[in-house]
Amino acid sequence: MSPGFCLLTAWFALDNGWELLGTVLGAAALHELGHCLALGLLGAPVTGLRIGIFGAELAADRRGLSYPGELAAVLAGPGANLLCALLLTLPGGGRWAVFTGANLVLCAFNLLPVRPLDGGRALYLLTAWAVGPAAGERAVRWAGGITALCLAAALAFVMVRTGGSLWLLPPAAGLLAAAGGELRAGNWAET
Repeated sequence: MSPGFCLLTAWFALDNGWELLGTVLGAAALHELGHCLALGLLGAPVTGLRIGIFGAELAADRRGLSYPGELAAVLAGPGANLLCALLLTLPGGGRWAVFTGANLVLCAFNLLPVRPLDGGRALYLLTAWAVGPAAGERAVRWAGGITALCLAAALAFVMVRTGGSLWLLPPAAGLLAAAGGELRAGNWAET
């Protein structure tokens, strides 16, 4: 667990309350549990977990996984959040509206085609499976770089227009860093 994560969660809790922090962390734990369950079912042992300022990253031995197997493991996290949100919208689930929203936001954010998010990995896997790893790399660089750049600009615009929602600063900075990394990642000729 990085010191930046500890600092950010403490800041969030002081500004928004421990209850909301618990809700967000609960949705994040459910997300990672989805990945763990899928990896376990596919026979790929989880070897570690790193929690940083921009989220959690599981380390697993993926050597024996096929493209479809790895894709299933990647999409299991957002799938767990989506399933939870859908179950909480059933009759009587209205009192869980904040947890439902946290799961939906986490699902949607993680499906963005930006590395290191699940959507970036899924785009790479789908493209590599269909037309090869070099094409997968090009697709995720372009889609991820452009998506991250546009979202960072949109978040900066919202921060300026609202007089500064500082909670948008970490995702904007992360997206900007991801965009820079993808767009600088290599020459755009054949890889």
